[in-house]
Amino acid sequence: MDKFLLVVNAGSSSIKFTAYKTGASPHRLVADFSGQLDGINNRSRFWVKKADGETLLNCPLNGQTVPDHAAAIARILAWLEDYLGAARLLAVGHRIVHGGPQYCTPVLLNEKILQDLEGLIPLAPLHQPHNLAPVRALQKAQPSLPQVACFDTAFHQTQPAIAQRFALPRDLTAEGIRKYGFHGLSYEYVATLLPTLDAKLEKARVVVAHLGSGASLCALHEGRSVATTMGFSPLDGLVMGTRCGSIDPGVLLYLMERHNMDLSQLQTLLYHQSGLLGVSGLSSDMRTLLASDDPFAKEAIDLFVYRVGREIGSLAAALGGLQALVFTGGIGENSAQIRQQVCQQAAWLGLDLDQAANAAGVSCISTPGSKLAAWTVPTDENLMIARHTLKQIGFSEAISG
Repeated sequence: MDKFLLVVNAGSSSIKFTAYKTGASPHRLVADFSGQLDGINNRSRFWVKKADGETLLNCPLNGQTVPDHAAAIARILAWLEDYLGAARLLAVGHRIVHGGPQYCTPVLLNEKILQDLEGLIPLAPLHQPHNLAPVRALQKAQPSLPQVACFDTAFHQTQPAIAQRFALPRDLTAEGIRKYGFHGLSYEYVATLLPTLDAKLEKARVVVAHLGSGASLCALHEGRSVATTMGFSPLDGLVMGTRCGSIDPGVLLYLMERHNMDLSQLQTLLYHQSGLLGVSGLSSDMRTLLASDDPFAKEAIDLFVYRVGREIGSLAAALGGLQALVFTGGIGENSAQIRQQVCQQAAWLGLDLDQAANAAGVSCISTPGSKLAAWTVPTDENLMIARHTLKQIGFSEAISG
């Protein structure tokens, strides 16, 4: 009988999922299909595709609205039961944005842990409730089905305590106001691949650039997080699709005083109206900006690249040197133009870009004589979650996939 693991990544208005089949070996994971139900509480659409691209389902739900995450999970489960037939669903792994200071590894969920994670909602109010909603829905629909939480913050728990502190009064630090970092599942996956690219990367000082609509950098030493650009929230650090990145807190005080902005208005501005979209006035999509001759689009790209380049220097300082720069994420993996511009920013570190390799999208994009190696590595957060999930339900041996 075939056995499957389901990985769920829930947002405010969508639930994305990928199913992995355990192959001939129970420890080998093979992606079978992925899908998404989006437009929750709006115009809902449900689609599923096989790993080879074959469409299994593409349904606009005839204009029906799926009102909430519980209803979305019910629809996904109904389709799954029909598709899987006699096959068995072993467990569900969830991407949870925030694990707080206490959860530094994936965990098999129980009621106590769920309550702990719900208690972290004030630390990630725009992400955590939506991440947890499918957990509760699945708990109610199939209470015996094991569920595993994998945290975007966990990978960064290896950072020195000093790197996690803000210069705030100690009572606020004790309350949990500190730098957590995010995109940890992506960085963890990339870290596992580095030694397969070059054995020297296992012990190297590396900056990984996860560049997409959400963007951040992470400094790795011997595969462990030393520093990262995101901090207390996913707002911090680089310019992103619609998020501002690092900003002087005095700007927020000014907006509150001079423009009478309240919490809701500030959240909308900083999360949804800023970044590439805010600077360009055109789009949050890097592909659209690169194709445009609008000067504001160019300014948005230039600011994005400048901030990436500046933060690479900051992380090189945190590492005490730099031996490799790795690009991943939607922009990092797919935009040769952005990679080229970032590498030009890093030329002072000894990076000599191989233009032909970069244009071809091969793994190593630096010249053989470059002092700083540059690589492009596709990330796979879902596979990382699936591996953790398989381990948490009892398969502790090495997992490949």
